[in-house]
Amino acid sequence: MRGSDFAELKAFAAIVEHGSFARAASHLGMSSSALSQTIRLLESRLGARLLNRTTRSVAPTAVGQQLYERLTPVMLELESAVTEAVDATGRVAGLLRINAPGYAATMLIAPRLGHFHRGYPDVVLDVVSDDSLSDIVAGRFDAGIRAGERLEKDVVAVRLTPDMEMMAVASPDYLSTRGIPNTPADLHAHACINWRYPGSGAVYRWEFEKDGKAFEMSVDGPLTSKAGGGAGWRASGSRHPLHLQ
Repeated sequence: MRGSDFAELKAFAAIVEHGSFARAASHLGMSSSALSQTIRLLESRLGARLLNRTTRSVAPTAVGQQLYERLTPVMLELESAVTEAVDATGRVAGLLRINAPGYAATMLIAPRLGHFHRGYPDVVLDVVSDDSLSDIVAGRFDAGIRAGERLEKDVVAVRLTPDMEMMAVASPDYLSTRGIPNTPADLHAHACINWRYPGSGAVYRWEFEKDGKAFEMSVDGPLTSKAGGGAGWRASGSRHPLHLQ
């Protein structure tokens, strides 16, 4: 095998794994155009199309899927061999893949990136911001960040934050024209922003708490989005700490 063969196969595997040329290129630290050229060379050398590409998606062909399934255990074994070699030197190095919802990546990971890099300059972080809460094991992630109520059964989890309270908020301009709601029931007369769970597509029910009792309610409004997160009322019942699993 030529030295370039492994790089081409690694690039192909990264595209299948990430489902995107752009994300795979970012993961590999190369440009999308260079990655495309690498795959063209690989397909030309093998004499077979490995990927079906459209303007919006990329997926392996039957031949490509077969090649990827054969490559996966080999790549894992090579990564393990490199990790063992690094461990023998006592140096912390390698790739650390973390899956986290957008708010957790912003709140917990982003503020610590500089300090982490200074402490572990040989570690490459691959942070995937994913509100759909993909399967951490199936996605070959080393760790994931989840809200407490989203923890899967039988996982090893470490608490990262204290309980967090969500609040319902509005701009001063909006309140000056529509008035201030005094109770959750008043929200039915207001234009609320709904949030859709990326995985299931269900619409989040706003969470509240009164006299120590939690309850949920649906709200109406002109906008539903899967970006960001749900809302709640002052001192709401949505008090879920974040965990590393």
